[in-house]
Amino acid sequence: MRAARLIKMVLLLQSRPSMTAAELAGELEVSERTVTRDAQALSEAGVPVYADRGRAGGYRLVGGYRTRLTGLARHEAEALFLSGLPTALREMGLDDAASAARLKVSAALLPSLRDASHTAAQRFHLDAPGWYHDPVAPGLLPAVAEAVWDDRLLRARYRRRPSGEVERELAPYGLVLKAGVWYLCARAGDDFRVYRIDRFTGIAVTETRFVRDEDFDLPRFWEERAAQFARSILRTEVTVRLSEEGVRRLAHVVDRAAADEALAGAPDPDGNGRRTVVLPVESEEVAYSQLLTLGADVEVLAPASLRERFADTAERLRDLYH
Repeated sequence: MRAARLIKMVLLLQSRPSMTAAELAGELEVSERTVTRDAQALSEAGVPVYADRGRAGGYRLVGGYRTRLTGLARHEAEALFLSGLPTALREMGLDDAASAARLKVSAALLPSLRDASHTAAQRFHLDAPGWYHDPVAPGLLPAVAEAVWDDRLLRARYRRRPSGEVERELAPYGLVLKAGVWYLCARAGDDFRVYRIDRFTGIAVTETRFVRDEDFDLPRFWEERAAQFARSILRTEVTVRLSEEGVRRLAHVVDRAAADEALAGAPDPDGNGRRTVVLPVESEEVAYSQLLTLGADVEVLAPASLRERFADTAERLRDLYH
């Protein structure tokens, strides 16, 4: 424990010109008295830690005691600090490891690049979850992440609808964070499948390691499965007549790929500038909530039940605003 603290203290002093005892105590989560003892121990071990006395004093390293990554340019150093996703790393239980890695890189950089982590963090920030949702990290995520990193087989219980729970032995290939939801891409038998982490009800990480298929490409696999899923849920069709503004806004209220495909196959606008489009949707209920946002820029033609619902809504709105 103390050895790790001493190493961190050296790295902190390498990354900054000097630090007060209070600053070091805060970073190391120890007392200032412990900082004084640790500095003495480092000095006795040959690490040139120098203590500046007085109110503005502190600790610093003497004689350029550091390892430098002289091959990194500024844009490379800034890109390196952008590679971490703080929330995702924290949810996987890797925030301490990532913090230590960033500290080591900071300590090894040339003084002229020492502010790269700050400049990157002040210019770019990733907020992965969608609006109006408070993301909750699945409790089993750290265990799944451990298995992914170590290529260890998982024995998992998974909640399926409506068939209840199933048990699977999985070879966990990779994790994906999509709109605040964590997914596991895993091999089950001879097939690759996608599982929502929050639907696992039990996880056991085995000691058995699996051999990865070198041809498996996680980004490509996810892109293909995501596209398949988006298409699979569009089981119903509705026919609508859109104004020019409705055409422009359609892709913002329904599945973009479905909207683009429907518009590409639609006939030219009629004499009033409106286009009739056959649009694949998830269900009539979903179509109602989505298309309603287009207001008078959409007219539902079919199915009749959805047209009647829109007509009823229009009547009630007219009465309300009459």
